[in-house]
Amino acid sequence: MAAKQRLVFFGSGAFGIPTLRALVAQHDILLVVSQPDRPSGRGKTLTPTPIAKCAMELGIPLIRPLDVNESAVLAEVRAMDALAWVVIAFGQKLSPPLLAERFAINLHGSLLPAYRGAAPIQRAVMDGNAQTGVSVIALAERMDAGLVYATSSRAIGGSETSDDVHDALAEIGVDAVLGVLDDFARAGFVSASLGIAQDESLATRARKLSKPEGTVDCSTLTAHAVRARVNGLNIWPGCEVALQVPASDELSEWIKLCRVEEAGATELAPGELSADGCIGCSDGRAVRCLEVQRAGSRRMSFADFSCGRPHAKNTRVMPRSL
Repeated sequence: MAAKQRLVFFGSGAFGIPTLRALVAQHDILLVVSQPDRPSGRGKTLTPTPIAKCAMELGIPLIRPLDVNESAVLAEVRAMDALAWVVIAFGQKLSPPLLAERFAINLHGSLLPAYRGAAPIQRAVMDGNAQTGVSVIALAERMDAGLVYATSSRAIGGSETSDDVHDALAEIGVDAVLGVLDDFARAGFVSASLGIAQDESLATRARKLSKPEGTVDCSTLTAHAVRARVNGLNIWPGCEVALQVPASDELSEWIKLCRVEEAGATELAPGELSADGCIGCSDGRAVRCLEVQRAGSRRMSFADFSCGRPHAKNTRVMPRSL
């Protein structure tokens, strides 16, 4: 391992917590820059970001500016005289004056140039990809378009949700970031010599998820596509569907499908729900519900969900209006 480096860490989301903890153990974190506290929960209580909370627990100096590019903030960050900056899920764009001053790297939750943008992990799961990963890149004027310094990949499990993949990628990102900082310490401030330019012809976008996307139509999608969509929508915005008995047009209830897996060939009609939690899909195959959630209740296994309240025969799983 190379000598300790003086670093400033920019981050807000929980994706950066494993890396921040590892950096504290191996380097000198002079300052953490995070987003301001935001209202949270039913009481709208001001709550620090996950990174701000972690920094306070670790006793690291912390600032939470509304605008990281404001002159007073720039002066405070510059005064740290750090060798490099690490940026992970920060939520504000760093201005050219900031980017020009230090070796600055970003941990991104995809194998770039695929899935540039706000929701790379969710979109990769929703697209049914078998593999994903992280990239450590240089910060650039265009979003997620900088030189790639390192990547690390992993498979996406058949019942893994985007939340599961998020946590796994946050962990494998630690060694990728530490490795790049070690390489930089040996090479000096010559960023181009460390990185590889992205192939723009392969670039794809991962747009931010919206609440209206939070449903699925099992009657028109294959089992593979249903599994990918449901698991990718977890935890937010979630995948809301209605349970309906066609003979009576009775709407039993709204629930969220939280986790499913592919279950093979089936005789169920597309959209039909079996007693053991399988749902027929458009390709003659089924998905099996592993976890669901009633409105106002906790997530639970399908067995617990149906215990004491078995659904009627021929119940259909209906999408919310897209």
